[in-house]
Amino acid sequence: MISLQEARQLVLEQAGSFGKEIILLEDALGRTLNEPLIADRDYPPFNRATMDGIAINSACWQEGIRSFALAETVFAGQASTKPIANGECYKIMTGAAVPLSADTVIRKEDIEPEENRLTVTVSSITAGQNIAVKGSDIKAGTSIVDSAKRIKAGTITTLASLGYAEVKVASLPSIAIITTGDEIVPVDAPINEVQIRNSNAFLLKALLQQWQIRSSVCKHLKDDAAVLLAAVKQLRNQDIIILSGAVSAGDADFVPEVLINAGAKQIFHKVAIRPGKPIWFGKFENGPVVFALPGNPFSTFVTFKLFIEPFLCQCFGLTAPENLHLPFSGNRHKKTDLDEFFPVSFSGNPTVAKALPFNTSGDITAVMEADGLAMQAVEQTEIKDGDVVQVITI
Repeated sequence: MISLQEARQLVLEQAGSFGKEIILLEDALGRTLNEPLIADRDYPPFNRATMDGIAINSACWQEGIRSFALAETVFAGQASTKPIANGECYKIMTGAAVPLSADTVIRKEDIEPEENRLTVTVSSITAGQNIAVKGSDIKAGTSIVDSAKRIKAGTITTLASLGYAEVKVASLPSIAIITTGDEIVPVDAPINEVQIRNSNAFLLKALLQQWQIRSSVCKHLKDDAAVLLAAVKQLRNQDIIILSGAVSAGDADFVPEVLINAGAKQIFHKVAIRPGKPIWFGKFENGPVVFALPGNPFSTFVTFKLFIEPFLCQCFGLTAPENLHLPFSGNRHKKTDLDEFFPVSFSGNPTVAKALPFNTSGDITAVMEADGLAMQAVEQTEIKDGDVVQVITI
């Protein structure tokens, strides 16, 4: 049995790119940007009015002029046709380009029409007010993104503004999911008092879909070593194989032996964590990596967050998210010599982490209301109220 740190390092050492591909911008949400972004021009690309009102030359204000003749109306997307003379103004709309002969916008609420003139009703102005100056957001040639980046809605906005109808992203891996267990039945099947429904298949698919990954294979197998051996051999064309269940030390826990018989090299089996201690990790030569996770739902969830998610980050060239460090609300004791993970909720200002009640790693509601997974390190027999704990957000 090895430590969590050793196990994670061994997992990350097997990470590698799945390649790159070009996709439509409309399909890019949640994918990983894999090309540098350089501003093609200044942003804003012109002096932009941020208010409806009038645009004047502040020099006129300094001369004491308060009433202005209307020279032209400028709408967004239209360019002015002439400069203003002394004592003249433009009527201008939000988002319109402020002509170069004006340097100040006075909002509509501070203006009153008088005959054929527009009179300013405030006693003071600031030169340059209500104008977003050309290049004040981004200068042409500026590097906006120079490393891999997860594409969020805000990234989509920037990409569209820069003219990217298509983007280069990290290719997604092909992933096979296998759940095991004679006691497991489909969610829509009749069930008896000693059976349970196959929640892990849906859990793993949902966790992968957060990365826009859809499993290419998802099947359930009974506890039959020969059947599993045949299935695994057929999946050696995948990038990743994820199994759930049958990795402990019971009579029916045959997965580790089957994987080795199928040709996979064991990298580690069992990590000093709870839940998730029986996890198995290995790799086929010139083939997929294999994560064999414990079958209890909370164990499956924890081991995915601890091992598979960092592996995907590394493959996509992303930096794994930093753990939060939050004060703990309450007290928690443990008797094991393992790193323990437990569900917490966030509350208060400043934010604190509070342990959520759960029974065992088989508790189907363990993370339903959780905001994170807190760690009680191997050397911590007790966490006291106010102690700082590391938390993985979920």
